[in-house]
Formats: sequence, C-alpha cells, structure tokens
Amino acid sequence: MSGVLARLLFYPTLAYNVVMEKVSSRRWFDRVDETVILGALPFRSMTKQLVETENVRGVITMNEEYETKYFCNSAQEWQAAGVEQLRLSTVDLTGVPSMENLHRGVEFALQHKEQGTSVYVHCKAGRSRSATLAAAYLIRVSMMHSDCHLLFELQTAQKPSGEKNIPLFMVTQDKA
Repeated sequence: MSGVLARLLFYPTLAYNVVMEKVSSRRWFDRVDETVILGALPFRSMTKQLVETENVRGVITMNEEYETKYFCNSAQEWQAAGVEQLRLSTVDLTGVPSMENLHRGVEFALQHKEQGTSVYVHCKAGRSRSATLAAAYLIRVSMMHSDCHLLFELQTAQKPSGEKNIPLFMVTQDKA
C-alpha cells in the first residue's frame, strides 16, 4: 500500500520541491564533504554542472525506477557522461534503506573518495532516503579517523510513552 501512495504523491511532491527551491532559501543540492554531494533529483539539465564543476563521477540513486524515468539520466546516459550509477531502490515517503543498501552505498562513496572524485547521493527531495545514506557515510568516515570514536549504546532510559532501549549514537573526539 505504501508503494501505491508514493506513486500517487510523486508528481505533486516533486512540483512542491521545485517551487520551494525557487521561492525559498532551499538549495537543490549541498556538498557534505569533499566527496559526497547530497541532493534532490539530478535533472538531465544538471549533468554538465555536476560532472564539470562538481567532479561527480558517481551517482547513488535511492529512487525507484519510475521516479527517474522521465527527468533523470538513465544508467547508460550517466555512463556516457563518465559517471557510474548505483541504484539502491527505496520506496518514497515510508521506505527506509536496508542495511545492505546502506553498506553498498557507503562502500561506493568510499571508493570515489579514494579516487578523489565526487558522488551525488539523491532521492526525490534529498531529505530522507538519500540523507540516511549520507549520514551512514559520515559515520563511517568518522570511524576511519584515529582521533574519533563512534560510540553506540543501548540506553535503558524510558521515554514518556514507556518505551525502553532507545538507541544513542555519539561521535566523540579524543582529547589525548
């Protein structure tokens, strides 16, 4: 049912995103670090800018096939522009990227980091599916630095609703 809802709301929510980018301070994409760019759908008209100005050589598409069919480059079009595409299909609005897809996406981004090139990570709006992958990438990169440690604790704190075992993630820096 959630897939049907996502399909029904795709065009209205895409139009909303385009309007908001035009009338507000919302940008279509932002650089997260020297490797990852987090953004909304990369329209075909953006290809030259992404490749030439932003040094994009990889694209991680968190969208389902129907979301990119008419407005975005196909895998073959990306390849012709010198860009490798990794599609990690995730349902819009209610879907969450699987752990397997998060791992695949992070590894893909790390390969481009080693090559000194950029990766454009996107979904429709650049706010949920793709942002989850960008967060996973940042956590992994922070773990690779010797002066940072990722701490994962399962809290036994109680929320007002009575739920227990709230996961708590923290990135800390050694002071030594």
